[in-house]
Amino acid sequence: MSNSITAKEIKEQVSLVDLLARLGFHPVPKRGKEKMYVSMIRDNDVNPSFAVNDDLGVWFDHGIGKGGNIIDFGLLFWKNLDFNGVVNRIQNICTPDGAPVREKRPRKQTKTYHVVERVKPIGNHPAITDYLKSRGVYEVAKFYLSEVYYYMEDEKNTRKHYFAAGWLNEQQSWEVRNRYFKGCMGHKAITFIPAHEKNAAIFEGFIDFLSWRFENPDATHSIIVLNTLSLLQQGINKAKAYSSLDVYFDRDKAGVLATREFLKALPYATDRSNVYDGFNDYNDKIKAQLKITKPDLEISRNGSFM
Repeated sequence: MSNSITAKEIKEQVSLVDLLARLGFHPVPKRGKEKMYVSMIRDNDVNPSFAVNDDLGVWFDHGIGKGGNIIDFGLLFWKNLDFNGVVNRIQNICTPDGAPVREKRPRKQTKTYHVVERVKPIGNHPAITDYLKSRGVYEVAKFYLSEVYYYMEDEKNTRKHYFAAGWLNEQQSWEVRNRYFKGCMGHKAITFIPAHEKNAAIFEGFIDFLSWRFENPDATHSIIVLNTLSLLQQGINKAKAYSSLDVYFDRDKAGVLATREFLKALPYATDRSNVYDGFNDYNDKIKAQLKITKPDLEISRNGSFM
């Protein structure tokens, strides 16, 4: 391996469990492929609520309802670093002096795969309905999301079935989400909904887009949803076609840095996050307005992380 690895190589080859160990974080004893940690991106975690599936290269923090890949983690953990800074930091920690990842070879690629069994309209499964209602976006979600039923199967032919609300990206892969899991069934990509030729609105994730749509049912903007901050540059490239840009990223440090990078690339864009001032993101505002409390985190058998 050369002395420099790309962001794509980091996501595909670097183990998040290995990175966390190098940073001094270790999982609590637990059986299964999912490893649980006391959250290192929050100060108030008592019970382990940070889940990592190293085979899939994903994590999910139940306390904040966010997850993603290793770079998404880095953007939250190193709050003072931008995207390139995170890539360099992970490289320096996990591949010192150009040494191979894990010191011997790239992370072993899992043989686990997913199969989407069927897709239904929103409103059929009560758990998915309850989840979307808990986020305050159920009514508008019926126009944009679907219920996705899928299973994961490993090399031992062990099959587990899951369900989630699904949102298609540009690769025709499903971005899936329920109370306990956020991931992608296929290739990660942005989602683009063309409409107005000059005006576009840009969001980190589809729940925030749905929250905006809830408050702006008559807006005619074209829509760009990153689905992960690691696709910020792709979002910028898509946004260049528009002369008026409204940016609705999270107000945490990762979102603020992404907004800053977006405005640096396209100075005529406008940061609209002031519309949910006092909240981390658009959906937090919607939940507060509707007096919706966070659901009990009692994991259901079919809607679990893994």
